[in-house]
Amino acid sequence: MAETSGVKKSPIRRATIKDVPFILVNINHHCSQPRIVNIALAEYEHEPDKVLCTEEMLEKTIFGSTPYAKVLIAQTEEGIPAGFALYFYNYSTWNGKPGIYLEDLYVQPKYRRNSFGSALLFALAQELVEIDGGRLEWSVLKWNTPSIAFYKNLGAIPMDEWQTMRVDGTQIAELAKLSPGILE
Repeated sequence: MAETSGVKKSPIRRATIKDVPFILVNINHHCSQPRIVNIALAEYEHEPDKVLCTEEMLEKTIFGSTPYAKVLIAQTEEGIPAGFALYFYNYSTWNGKPGIYLEDLYVQPKYRRNSFGSALLFALAQELVEIDGGRLEWSVLKWNTPSIAFYKNLGAIPMDEWQTMRVDGTQIAELAKLSPGILE
């Protein structure tokens, strides 16, 4: 289980629309803010050319009239953003409770090993408790052994018997054409 005796408290706050450039540059450092130099999430996951997300997309989908996700920001004691957790609610039919799906957890390399990642996960667990949620889930690339070890150390259990499935790109439109429609 998680060892917390030596963990220092890292300030965590909810993201605002002003954080969008920070979030995007940490998803893909090839975006609009070249002055921030780091190895962004997309590059770390060996997919820098796959990122289609823009600041406008983040603003609309996270801070727009219908927010589809939320973001927590880990920051230094001086108020400098060090990392983020982008997540959304899901639902478990097994336990009849909402849950949280962590889409991305990223801490800038220079701030790693300073408890920012742990603090973000602790904050998500706190939010789950507040909403009487049932589980916190996320995916991690099988080759990312440092992250797997980190998550296991916090008490996470690998779900090896599950296979991730995905439909994207033009296949979404193809499936949608087969829909009989949704009754109101």
